[in-house]
Amino acid sequence: MANPGFWNDQESAREIIAETNRLKGWTDPWEKLWARVEELGELAALLEDGEDPALAEELEREVQTIGPVLEELELKNMLQGPDDFRDALVTIHPGAGGTESQDWAEMLLRMYVRWGERHGFEVELLDRQEGEEAGIKDATLEIRGQYAYGFLKAERGVHRLVRISPFDSAARRHTSFVSVFVYPSVDDTIDIEVREEDIEMDVFRASGAGGQHVNKTSSAVRLRHLPSGIVVSCQQERSQHKNRATAMKMLKAALYQRALEEQEREKAKLESTKTDIAFGSQIRSYVFQPYTMVNDHRTELKVPDVQRVMDGDLDPFIQAYLRQFGWEKE
Repeated sequence: MANPGFWNDQESAREIIAETNRLKGWTDPWEKLWARVEELGELAALLEDGEDPALAEELEREVQTIGPVLEELELKNMLQGPDDFRDALVTIHPGAGGTESQDWAEMLLRMYVRWGERHGFEVELLDRQEGEEAGIKDATLEIRGQYAYGFLKAERGVHRLVRISPFDSAARRHTSFVSVFVYPSVDDTIDIEVREEDIEMDVFRASGAGGQHVNKTSSAVRLRHLPSGIVVSCQQERSQHKNRATAMKMLKAALYQRALEEQEREKAKLESTKTDIAFGSQIRSYVFQPYTMVNDHRTELKVPDVQRVMDGDLDPFIQAYLRQFGWEKE
């Protein structure tokens, strides 16, 4: 019979390996960059011995390539939060405004999917509640990749849309709001206690694509955490058991983030000058008419190409956010 401590030892070994790989993700790029800098130093020393146009051109070319690498490492160095290295759960909720806001929510959903794909991250749609006429009532994405949460935490808050509504026969300009919440995706290394007696579970038929099975079986799961009032749902899998397991993961992530926010509120009482970037604040405006502009109200960064942003090019906003707030501890 196996030693009772065997599984604990195995788990500890996995945690050590994961931590080692994470640390190598920091040290390896710096070591490679330093090796390149040393090579450039040797090229520069050769140029001091005499003019060599070809060598000078090579040196200039290499110097130009190092700049973006150094900038990327500097931004990564700002991801020092305890959960920045984790995967991210992104939930999207339309505000008041009916079809117009629900359509805006679907546009943001596509934007985050495209951002994840641009970075080579794994993107999985965990839940999607369709709107009555168009758009979505609610959606949850899991974006898996190194430092996904560290980058995407810049997106939490209220996103405002100004455009001529395609749903208005009078072609009037409308303003819509959608809340985006970003949680670190918790795993077994984080101890979040959820008592079964505190959970109320509903099952329902999944909606959307998926064939006859989706429409005929109650495989979708909705969990309500009674003490906090938090509600999560998942309908991605055909198995009710798998959907419940994923919903529990979502619930734990929400409870974990709630605990972090409570800590932040307590710190804010003592640090009255701390910048408020909590949920519920309007962080960004997207204007489609009468001109095009995306304006981040925290960093004052303005990008006129709204279509490029909606296609997932969020990096300028994320980088500006990290430069301004990245050194602040959460």
